[in-house]
Order: sequence, then structure tokens, then C-alpha cells
Amino acid sequence: MAVFIATKVKGQTTEGYDNVLHAVRESITKAPGFIMHFAHPDEGEWRVYEVWQSKDQADAWFAQTVVPHLPRGIHPKRSYQTLHSVVMPVN
Repeated sequence: MAVFIATKVKGQTTEGYDNVLHAVRESITKAPGFIMHFAHPDEGEWRVYEVWQSKDQADAWFAQTVVPHLPRGIHPKRSYQTLHSVVMPVN
């Protein structure tokens, strides 16, 4: 079942987020199980949201690809919710 991941990134800046996204953008679009990613700044932190086919796929990609690019002192707090449904447009 698909999983929704909500991440709070305290202390992250727009520049820091943009740098990490630039480093991982191509990888995430090709990652097994990836469905979608969106993010926004929120009062001194960043909120990042993703939908993946499984928690294991999301966690493996995050550990291997995102963690090495995080700025010093940035420690994302991730929470998970198993989704009942995901509706996407047909291409």
C-alpha cells in the first residue's frame, strides 16, 4: 500500500532546500516506488511531502541519496501514513 511521508526540516533555508533538490532531483524521478514530491517553507522550517509505493523504498532512497547532501546540522523529522487510495491522472 502507498505511503505518505510528511517531513519537517527545522533550520533549513530556501537555498539549502534548493541545493538538496538540485542534487537529488534526477534520482528521485527514477527511484523505484516514487510517486510524487512537493515542498514549501513554513515559519523557519521546510515542509516536504512525498508519496511512495512503500516505506521501505522511500527510506532506502532517502538514506542513500538525500542524507549525504543534507547541510550540516539539518536533521529532518519524518512521519508516515499508510494511504487508503492514491488517484493520479492517466497519461
